Amino acid sequence: MIQRIAMIGDGAMATVSSNLLVSKGCRVTLWGFFPEHIQEMVQDQENRRFLPGVRLSSQLKLTTNAASAFDGADLIVSAVPCQFMRGVWRQLAEHVPPGVPVVSVAKGIENDTLLRPTQILTDVLGDRPVAALSGPSIATELAKCLPATVVASSADSEFARTVQQVFTTQWFRVYTNTDLVGVELAGATKNVIALAAGMVDGLGAGDNAKSALLARGLVEITRLGVALGAERETFFGLAGLGDLVTTCISPHGRNRTAGERIGKGMKVKDVLDSIESVVEGVPTTKSVIQLADRHDVEMPITRGIYQILFEDKDVIEAVTQLMSRSLKPEAI
Repeated sequence: MIQRIAMIGDGAMATVSSNLLVSKGCRVTLWGFFPEHIQEMVQDQENRRFLPGVRLSSQLKLTTNAASAFDGADLIVSAVPCQFMRGVWRQLAEHVPPGVPVVSVAKGIENDTLLRPTQILTDVLGDRPVAALSGPSIATELAKCLPATVVASSADSEFARTVQQVFTTQWFRVYTNTDLVGVELAGATKNVIALAAGMVDGLGAGDNAKSALLARGLVEITRLGVALGAERETFFGLAGLGDLVTTCISPHGRNRTAGERIGKGMKVKDVLDSIESVVEGVPTTKSVIQLADRHDVEMPITRGIYQILFEDKDVIEAVTQLMSRSLKPEAI
């Protein structure tokens, strides 16, 4: 039975997940990397940097002490952004109890290694049960207890069911899924398409263009997933299509918002500097292109986003090139 949980991370998802778990009677300790931020949260009883206006549960313990974070933990939740996971977990590794399972709520693909979040955890912490909790889950809506549905995915089906039981509430429904590769790839790649969706919004290109982008974007990220051994059906479920739609239409999504500002003419660096939280789709785009090249997968939308982000290509020029590709039958 899961009673004590170590929450690693101090962002919006870590905050809402902690409040949810405390509401179910779990004893949660939230660990953060930056002492000044944890002190602010303790004083304010609120995460003003990443989730303003949401009160922290009075039962939630906050700390920067790594040893106490894992004291008696039955479950660990990793809420560290993908590109920072390796550094954080290397620092914490000596304090992590052996065999305690870990569930990741991060979405991304690590640059250079091209590893998914659960693969990074296994690489740093050694073999233990790992799972990913993923799907359409905007933190600001979860904080209001608005209805949401996600999937808990693990190669260990029993652990997936454990995560399902731990996180499910009357308003937060969790399904299980054993396609860990597909669930994590879907969660990572949808952020790239969300950047593109924001650019469409920033250009004022219209709903027809955005709908086409989502449909064709889903095709190319599914194509990559299948090439990497994922199940095709996963990309048409909650972790795929469900998360893709939410991320591409929600005004709260960081990746869509970043894309919109780029579409309106802001420089990429200025956009990233203007957003407090990590825009995970930007580094993920680089990793996805490397995977596409390695596995010979055609991803024209993702490649266009890569050129805009890293080769200073004009957004309108990239859209024009996509619309001018050779005519062909629709492939799904």
